[in-house]
Amino acid sequence: MKYLILGAGPAGLTLANRLKQSGETSFLVLEKENEAGGLCRSVDVDGSPFDIGGGHFLDVRRTNVNDFLFQFMPEDEWDKYDRDSRIEVNGNVVSHPIEANIWQMKLDDQVEYLKSIAVAGCNLGSEMPKDFVDWIYWKLGSKVAEDYMIPYNQKMFSKELDQLGTYWLEKLPNVSFEETLLSCLTKKAYGEQPGHAQFYYPKKYGYGELWLRMAEAIKENIEYNKSIQSIDFSNKIVMTSDGTQYQADIIITTIPWMGFKEIIGMPEDIKESIQQLKFSSIQTGYVAEKLDTDAQWIYCPDPKLPYHRILVRHNFCPNSKGYWTETNGERIEMEEPSNNFKYMNQHAYPLNTISKPEIMEKLLNWSAGQSVYGLGRWGEHQHYNSDVTVDLAMQLADKFINSISDTGNCND
Repeated sequence: MKYLILGAGPAGLTLANRLKQSGETSFLVLEKENEAGGLCRSVDVDGSPFDIGGGHFLDVRRTNVNDFLFQFMPEDEWDKYDRDSRIEVNGNVVSHPIEANIWQMKLDDQVEYLKSIAVAGCNLGSEMPKDFVDWIYWKLGSKVAEDYMIPYNQKMFSKELDQLGTYWLEKLPNVSFEETLLSCLTKKAYGEQPGHAQFYYPKKYGYGELWLRMAEAIKENIEYNKSIQSIDFSNKIVMTSDGTQYQADIIITTIPWMGFKEIIGMPEDIKESIQQLKFSSIQTGYVAEKLDTDAQWIYCPDPKLPYHRILVRHNFCPNSKGYWTETNGERIEMEEPSNNFKYMNQHAYPLNTISKPEIMEKLLNWSAGQSVYGLGRWGEHQHYNSDVTVDLAMQLADKFINSISDTGNCND
C-alpha cells in the first residue's frame, strides 16, 4: 500500500481519516489491541465509563481540531465544563496552579510560602538552571518545591528527577511573585492560568467512544490484534507477531520506538540511542466511593499515598459514581489489595530527559529521510495531549496530500 500506519490511537486514526477524506484509499492501519483508541480507550466499569489511560478529554481551544472531530461525534453529544483542579498539600486544599492560589491556604501557611517564593532564584535575578529539580527551587522557592512539586513529580514520573531537563516547562503556567502576593491580598487568582481551563467530555459515553467512531469510518482499512515485531528501513517492511509482512511506500509509526523488537537498516548509533529514551508506566484504578467535592482533578503529592492523582468522574461524567486513581508503576506495591477494576498502561508518559531532544531530532530526521515518520505522543516521544496529537496528525496528512497534488500538477 502507499501508507502503512502503526497504531490506531488518536494520531493514527486522525491521519487515516484525513487521508480517506482526501480520496486516498491505499492505506492500512495496524493495531495490536482488539479495538481502537490507544491510551484514550474506555471500558464500562460499575455501570459507567472508565477511561483506562486516565484523565483524557477534549480541550476547547483548538477549533480546527474540534471541527474535525465533531464530524465523527457531533458537538451536541458533548458537555462543556470549566475545569476544576485542586491540590491537597499540608492540610490545605487549593486550586491549581498552586502559586496563583496560595491565598486559599491557612494564613500562617500563606506567610511561609510567600517568604519562600520571594527569595526564589528567579526573583533574585539569578540565572535559570538547566536541571529540573534546580529549576523548581529557582522558580517557585523551597516551600512549593519540597511540599508539592518535587514529591508530586517523583510520584508521577520518576524517583530520579535529576534525569529531567527544563526545555518542556513552557507547558507550566507562569505566575510572578507580585501576582502571587496580589492574589493573597485580594483573595483571587492572578497570572497566567493553566491550559485546558475548559474541556469537552461526552454526555453518554467515555472519551473512547470518539475513537471507536473514527475507527468505524475506516473499518475497511484497519486490522486488529497485529502486534508489531520489526521494521526494515531498507525495504520499508513491517512484520507482525504472526509473521505477516506489510510493505508500503510511506510508514507512519505512532507506537513507542523502544517497542520494536528488531530494527533493520538503521545506523547503529541511532538504534542504540532509542534505548536511552525513558518513560513511565501508570496504573489506573476505580474506587466506588463518592467523594464530597466539586473538583474533577485532585493532585496528591503526599508520599504516603501510592497514587498521585484522583479523577472524580461523577463531576464530569454524568450519571456515574466513584473516582479513578493514577499510580506510577513503581509505586503500585504500596496499594492495598482490592477487587476494584485496575488497568496497567505500560507506556503512559514519555519522560523529558536531558538527552531526549537530541536523540529524537536525529532519529526523526533520519527516519523521515527513509519515508518513515514518527507521529504523536510515542512516535515523537512527547507528552502530547490528544488535541495536540490530532492537530499534528492533520498537518502531516495535509503535507502528504499536498505533496501528491503538487507532483500531479508538475506531471501535467
